[in-house]
Amino acid sequence: MSPNVRLTAWVHGHVQGVGFRWWTRSRAAELGLAGYASNLRDGRVEVVAEGIREDCDKLLELLRGGGTPGRVDLVVERWSEPKGNVTGFVER
Repeated sequence: MSPNVRLTAWVHGHVQGVGFRWWTRSRAAELGLAGYASNLRDGRVEVVAEGIREDCDKLLELLRGGGTPGRVDLVVERWSEPKGNVTGFVER
């Protein structure tokens, strides 16, 4: 198994129009993760991050930690093998 993982997290709450994607990009970049944060039509933000499992766990903890812009009500996560198709961390 690869030492790297892919985290896909769907963040529910008041997370659009409040700087949430920018904040997520900044935290992910600090952790050295690659991926993106994207607004979904239903009001959620999808966060996809690839990197070392420990760093992805830290990002997930930050997403759930209460220090985010807006209001996070729920974070649903899915873990998978990395695809390697992302570089850097961007807002979409």
